[in-house]
Amino acid sequence: MTRTVKIFDTTLRDGTQGEGVSLSVEDKLKIAQKLDALGVTYIEGGWPGSNNKDIEFFVRVKELELQHAKVTAFGSTRRKDSQAAQDPNLNRILEVGVSVATIFGKSWDFHVHTAIQTTLEENLAMIYDSVHYLKQNGLEVIYDAEHFFDGYKNNPDYALATIRKAEEAGADWVVLCDTNGGTLPHEITEIVSVVRQNLKAPIGIHAHNDCELGVANSLAAVMAGATQVQGTINGYGERCGNANLVSIIPNLQLKLKYEVISEEQIATLTSVARYVSEIANMHMPVNQPYVGAAAFAHKGGIHVSAILRNSSTYEHLKPELVGNKQRVLVSELAGQSNLVFKAQEMGLEFDTSNQQTKQLIEQIKEMEHQGYQFEGADATLELLIRNAYGQLEEIFTLESFKIMVAKNLNQPVISEAIVKIKVHGETCYNAAEGNGPVNALDNALRKSLMAYYPGIQNVHLSDYKVRVLDEKDATAGKVRVLIESSDFQNNWSTVGVSENIIEASWQALADSIRYALLNQTRSDNKPEEQKERLGLVNH
Repeated sequence: MTRTVKIFDTTLRDGTQGEGVSLSVEDKLKIAQKLDALGVTYIEGGWPGSNNKDIEFFVRVKELELQHAKVTAFGSTRRKDSQAAQDPNLNRILEVGVSVATIFGKSWDFHVHTAIQTTLEENLAMIYDSVHYLKQNGLEVIYDAEHFFDGYKNNPDYALATIRKAEEAGADWVVLCDTNGGTLPHEITEIVSVVRQNLKAPIGIHAHNDCELGVANSLAAVMAGATQVQGTINGYGERCGNANLVSIIPNLQLKLKYEVISEEQIATLTSVARYVSEIANMHMPVNQPYVGAAAFAHKGGIHVSAILRNSSTYEHLKPELVGNKQRVLVSELAGQSNLVFKAQEMGLEFDTSNQQTKQLIEQIKEMEHQGYQFEGADATLELLIRNAYGQLEEIFTLESFKIMVAKNLNQPVISEAIVKIKVHGETCYNAAEGNGPVNALDNALRKSLMAYYPGIQNVHLSDYKVRVLDEKDATAGKVRVLIESSDFQNNWSTVGVSENIIEASWQALADSIRYALLNQTRSDNKPEEQKERLGLVNH
């Protein structure tokens, strides 16, 4: 018998409660489409009773014609000492026209007395009335038992009574919430097992990550009988975040063999995680399991030598299953195996005994001595290797650039860059303003290249880091600039080093644009004459 788990995504509601996360209506609509394509069962769009932005989302999401997911609206049980039919929050859920409602109620007697300041009996009535009212109006109802695990540990009889009341009222799902994120996996297993014996309604789990156990607790709950998992993409959420669906989905499907989404959908997991991080403007940790840039990255020479023979020596699964890829980092710790792997990845014959290869290795070592770091700048490294093997011609060459920064009293700083480059023998001279000198340089360079390569408009700088290498020299010290770029399909990093921060930035920026054009050539499968125009030469 196939074991199935339904995924309930609350990135658009609970995820936005995370520090630094703010999504516009347009952002939420874009993410909803990605979540639907990923194959989640429920998308929690927001709390229509709390703000107008969420109301607008529920109106506009109907235009998307989602294929897989049901959109659910969030709210609380009715207010104490009132009637469900007159409760504004419950009625707002009905007004936005969703087919599924998710409402939460109190499971912890401490919260009943302290937070909502009512009796235990009235709280049970609030749960029953609210679920029953929504069911009477034809909605599927998911009941979130807030603070359930803390409530159970404090007063198990009352905690169980609250979810029985929700079931009695007709709740389609009863979701057990570890709202404070302080429960341990063995406790989750024990408590969910007890609930499974006392409840006929299907059970869900909603875990928070305050002990860094959100994923582990979600898996424990499923193995004890839960069949719905709530969480967010990349673990966004209040305090330490929610359970991370990007780790939960592959753990359930690829490790525990539950049926969650299709093979084709799980292969998009990395791109979805990175897309959401871009839209949310949140930096994605490189070491995030399954989907991070370093999740399948190898640095030690012994490791690389082994994975060249068989990748399972140092990888727990094939990265392609989740849409990621294997990476080999080149650094002072790496051996020749690392460069061999990188070259093979590019389809090059890499003979470590020939003079060309030895010169490249010496060049890389010398650049590292100067302060370059290639383990975080794969794109710059690929350009170096291709250039050494005669597979890359200059798409453009710099003739000069000038930058002007002006500041007047009580006025913002103005940055302007003038860039003069040569593209296929033609001189291009353009000026552009920007938020800062690097942004101005970027804009001027793009302006010059746009006529030749219109696809460059899809490339954007997603991260910019500066590190001072010689701290003792203070502002005169050498700096390393690392630029991360994206075109919503791929991410790549480039590096530049100089005593001058603008020159280091130019090096990284120019490499980023060169690599973007190289990528476009490969992905577009252009004819040979177009490839030559992009600066690629086949030998």
